[in-house]
Amino acid sequence: MFSASSSALLPPHIAVTNLRSRREHLSKESTATIGLFGNGSLKVPSQCTFWQSNRLSTSTGSQVGHDISVRIALEEPLTMTDVEEEIENLGVFNVDPDLKEYKDHFAYRWKRYVEQKALIEKHEEGLEEFSKGYLKFGFNREEDGIVYREWAPAAQEAQLIGDFNGWDGSTHQMEKDQFGVWTIRIPDIEEQSAIPHNSRVKFRFKHGNGIWVDRIPAWIRYATVDPKQFAAPYDGVYWDPPPTERYVFKHQKPPKPESLRIYEAHVGMSGQEPRVSTYREFADNVLPRIKSNNYNTIQLMAIMEHSYYASFGYHVTNFFAASSRSGSPEDLKYLIDKAHGLGLRVLMDVVHSHASNNVTDGLNGFDVGQSAQESYFHTGERGYHKLWDSRLFNYGNWEVLRFLLSNLRYWLEEFRFDGFRFDGVTSMLYHHHGINMGFSGNYAEYFSFDTDVDAVLYLLLANDLVHQLEPDVTVVAEDVSGMPALCRPVFEGGIGFDYRLAMAVPDRWIDLLKNRTDSDWSMNEIVWSLTNRRYTEKCVAYAESHDQAIVGDKTVAFMLMDKEMYTGMSDLEPASPVVDRGIALHKMIHFITMALGGEGYLNFMGNEFGHPEWIDFPREGNKWSYDKCRRQWNLVDTDHLRYKYMNAFDKAMNLLDEKFSFLSSTKQIVSSASEEDKVIVFERGDLVFVFNFHPENTYEGYKVGCDLPGKYRVALDSDAFNFGGKGRVGHDVDHFTEPEGIPGKPETNFNNRPNSFKILSPSRTCVVYYRVNEDAEIKDELEIQGYTPVQVDLEKLQLEE
Repeated sequence: MFSASSSALLPPHIAVTNLRSRREHLSKESTATIGLFGNGSLKVPSQCTFWQSNRLSTSTGSQVGHDISVRIALEEPLTMTDVEEEIENLGVFNVDPDLKEYKDHFAYRWKRYVEQKALIEKHEEGLEEFSKGYLKFGFNREEDGIVYREWAPAAQEAQLIGDFNGWDGSTHQMEKDQFGVWTIRIPDIEEQSAIPHNSRVKFRFKHGNGIWVDRIPAWIRYATVDPKQFAAPYDGVYWDPPPTERYVFKHQKPPKPESLRIYEAHVGMSGQEPRVSTYREFADNVLPRIKSNNYNTIQLMAIMEHSYYASFGYHVTNFFAASSRSGSPEDLKYLIDKAHGLGLRVLMDVVHSHASNNVTDGLNGFDVGQSAQESYFHTGERGYHKLWDSRLFNYGNWEVLRFLLSNLRYWLEEFRFDGFRFDGVTSMLYHHHGINMGFSGNYAEYFSFDTDVDAVLYLLLANDLVHQLEPDVTVVAEDVSGMPALCRPVFEGGIGFDYRLAMAVPDRWIDLLKNRTDSDWSMNEIVWSLTNRRYTEKCVAYAESHDQAIVGDKTVAFMLMDKEMYTGMSDLEPASPVVDRGIALHKMIHFITMALGGEGYLNFMGNEFGHPEWIDFPREGNKWSYDKCRRQWNLVDTDHLRYKYMNAFDKAMNLLDEKFSFLSSTKQIVSSASEEDKVIVFERGDLVFVFNFHPENTYEGYKVGCDLPGKYRVALDSDAFNFGGKGRVGHDVDHFTEPEGIPGKPETNFNNRPNSFKILSPSRTCVVYYRVNEDAEIKDELEIQGYTPVQVDLEKLQLEE
């Protein structure tokens, strides 16, 4: 990748903007010294030593007894030579030689990873068997009855209660084994399940102080609440529909696309009415819109059950339960299957970085003051996130690994999701959770005592597992720190994600829109923000997601046009200067982010047509209103409103990638970022992109550099009439290249490019040019008036190899 006006390769480092100042710093942990290698010892956080808590063999093999407070070592550990040889051959050091300085860190975590997998292989028959926990824990049908298992080592007694026994657990006492797992078998009654499908159940247990508490089973697959009762507690629901009521998948999963074009969506707020929308409504009403706009992937938020709606789904209470607000598990399966039928892949926003602090409804209710080895969470300060008011998992605990890894497998296999977007990865990677941290790109910030190796180990296992189960899976990390090797394969020594969200990009746009007029925008700053990433690790770029529109902030369109979106969006009268500027920059900001910012692109539901206002979920502060928790589809569907122009351009820029695959191209060269002209010119694949951000200047005969000689034509033009533009660019014009400088001597070329051609570049426009295949018979086939080649059949527009 090249920087603006330079042929020098960008270094594989990345500078990331500071996290928001409201985050607070957590104290660093103490350290211990552990001898690992012949060349000395490595200092690591003391809590990262090899603690293993109660392992349960749920296979038919013999169980292995152990003391949960004793460090476990392999009976046949890897030799020093084995470890050193593996470390020397880790691919991350070839990808990024600067990582060799931190070889001790990689050696330590790699040794932990290998040892952990060996332990799982020895005691659980391998990672795949280990991740089938949901087939053993919770409620499962086994031999003419139901077996219920729950890990609760701190419990003194336990019962299963529910509608089926009148909430009297005296007749359904559970038995505890040596590993803290409680079990009960409930035989069928006259060949019928003793626990009826869709009936309420809870786990009742007594802890050390003699108090009995009722909790929703940790592995419950459905949880509901009485909507008529304010702040009612949730109930676990036994979900085992008869065959006639089970959803049967009809469609195959679509193949993994070359590049991601993600439509981020929240089902509950996807309807136009001020209420919670359903999975089936989303499938029937919103999926066709997503398909029509040429996205290939959907990212669903807030699927895992969360008792507090205003948490946006990030305070999960029930990890195996699809949110009942929008329907049943079968309804969610209908949504995913319909998406697959449309050729859309579906990613799930998975939250394994923390859990809701809710005791009554959530996993936190199992924490009754026991030690970390007997809990899902760390104790004390390390187990609590100050900023999020939530609990933090103990990733070094055997049963926590089983729970979380099984959770991933459950969503992949039971619901046929195509992958995950991992939330809060920065919080997982570091003991300070990224609070009050400004990551500069210095590698010491990533590989130090602050690194939570237990969490890194979990992520290694998680990515290893899901890529084994589904080779075409897509896993995206929400990480603001830019940790090196986060998106390199596990076998190379990386953490194994496929993509990282380019979280610094929207922050840059917010800064520009709020603090500077566009006449003062720096072209080089924009280019740097969009290209400042590790070229060996894929990124998903976005100008705005749900984060940028939550209450207290605004969408990009609303920042640009504000109150005039209420009065000036009618196409029946001329656009005001504010609206004209707003629509033009809205198109440019989203498109340059897509074209230059990464190997994938993300848009949040409604932003494709410039949805106004902000998102605000019902809460006490807004008197429990749903007014801002919906999508106003009528705005884009009303033909005389200008929202249609932004939507049409969104559709066209996605189609451009589908036809020319520029997002997946490794060729990305910025040849010019002129501060005087306010013009950015770059190549992505064999397309040439020209962005003129100048608020007034239109340039005739503007010279742009390119790689390949030949004839170029317009592929996409934001100034076309059907995108709300002024139609200043001729789409039937052939642009012929001229050679530049001396062949083989870039310094003699024009902007370091061997060829050039001249164009018309109107103010506040972006135009893309493709090189015509002279052998293709395409003349007179393109619609010119108000249309671009992207909007007609481009099947014959084949780029030369």
